[in-house]
Amino acid sequence: MRIAYVVADPGVPVFGTKGASVHVQEVVRELRRRGHDIRVHALRRGQCPPRDMVDLPLVITEVSGSGPEREAAQRWCADKIAEQVAAWEPHLVWERHSLFSTVMAQVVDASGCPGVLEVNAPLVDEQKTHRRLHDEEAAWAALVRQVEAADVVACVSEPVARWVGEHTDATRVRVVPNGVNTRRIRPDDEAGGRVVVTFVGTLKPWHGVDDLLRAAALSHGGWQLRIVGDGPQRTHVETRARELGLDVDFRGAVAPDQVPEHLSGSAIAVAPYPRVQRTEEHYFSPLKVLEYMAAGLPVVASRIGQIPSLLAGAGLLVNPSDPQALADALDSLAADPERRRLLGAKARATAVSLHDWSRVVGTVLDHAGVRGG
Repeated sequence: MRIAYVVADPGVPVFGTKGASVHVQEVVRELRRRGHDIRVHALRRGQCPPRDMVDLPLVITEVSGSGPEREAAQRWCADKIAEQVAAWEPHLVWERHSLFSTVMAQVVDASGCPGVLEVNAPLVDEQKTHRRLHDEEAAWAALVRQVEAADVVACVSEPVARWVGEHTDATRVRVVPNGVNTRRIRPDDEAGGRVVVTFVGTLKPWHGVDDLLRAAALSHGGWQLRIVGDGPQRTHVETRARELGLDVDFRGAVAPDQVPEHLSGSAIAVAPYPRVQRTEEHYFSPLKVLEYMAAGLPVVASRIGQIPSLLAGAGLLVNPSDPQALADALDSLAADPERRRLLGAKARATAVSLHDWSRVVGTVLDHAGVRGG
């Protein structure tokens, strides 16, 4: 089956390192594993592709400009991509929701092929809150048109599904959390010596690294903190670690296919998301938690959003923005290797049985009514 996968978001390079790019790669990888003929249409290529995607057919339509001109350019790019996709005559169009894009709707309306709209975040609200949105009416209109055309609207969490429902007449919305590649990420032995506690993620405020550093300073010691990732807070985080007298192993940004290497030797993984003003704002389906679980690591995470249901008892939950509680949980696991082993085994089993990308992609295709998916 010919499947066009579309990501018309200039902030999501196909071969990037952040979670959105990982999501794109894994969905495409699973569709290819199933034997489908995949062509990806995007605005940005990103870095070097992983080895198994060197031959991936990729059509890039570059966007330029800033402010209102950039928004107009994004709409032009979407129209251009729609023409390219339609000319290929796919059997299915799967689009990652992007501001102003109506690629899937245009192709579905013209050809009658099935369409999947994947919604990972309340993008209009995000753009208004964290950046600047010049043509809000056009952004909402694009979302409405896409939702109307889709055979299934796959949302990563309940808050995202509610957001779609509040702003459209959606009747085919399904909640399908993110997945993890359990063939790529596998358990490994702990390193000898000090217990290693690992965080993987972009260094931005909403990942709670400040709370993690404070927890490390409050702990009774006995474990080494490893931070894998980069971002706008990198300098602040390094400075804060020095101020607190912490010995932190900073690994920097790594390609998705290198994550298993940097999880190797870890004994515990951590996801210290901070408290938010409204529960609805924590709409994430955190890839990092699923990757930790696939690696067979016990997870210490904030009791927030989708995390408790993902872990399903395969880790320890603490209140968000509570460094002392985080320190206590990490200390308790660092001192108890048998508990780490049991929780890690449960995490791995849960990831394999419930969250592998094969299950996630299969669920979306089933909801779209695609036979033989």
